[in-house]
Amino acid sequence: MVACILALGSNLGERAGTLEAAVAELGSTDGIELVAVSPTAVTQPVGGPSGQPDFLNLVLSIETSLEPLALLAACQDIERAHHRTREVRWGPRTLDIDVITYGEESSNDPVLSLPHPRAAQRGFVLLPWSWMDPDAVLAGEPVADLAAAAADTPGIIRAEPKVAGQ
Repeated sequence: MVACILALGSNLGERAGTLEAAVAELGSTDGIELVAVSPTAVTQPVGGPSGQPDFLNLVLSIETSLEPLALLAACQDIERAHHRTREVRWGPRTLDIDVITYGEESSNDPVLSLPHPRAAQRGFVLLPWSWMDPDAVLAGEPVADLAAAAADTPGIIRAEPKVAGQ
């Protein structure tokens, strides 16, 4: 089993319900074991067209027996099940699932770069990850330090948990 970090986001439709369903679907996928779920963050869109609704974002820690591209395919299957379309880069979406890390693997594969090439600058990934795991490290840097330095971090709000323990 390989330890991985996934980042989920939604800014269209029933965002909280979509994220909750996606977490459950990932946890019930063969070859994926859910380890931890971050608190949810309310974030402004980064990049893409203006006027988008705010996102709900969270981060998952998983262990998987799937190879990297098979993990990506499983994530994309779940996105499609939630009516994800890819029309505008960084545009609004019902669900986005990014593979942030896959163990210690480093790859510049055009289909799946690892670790995610922009994760170290994205407060909407880093801050929930640091809430979930205050000791997390990305490419040798403490995730909490990277979150503190990310340009979008000041606008991030920690959502009130729906379920005890989140």
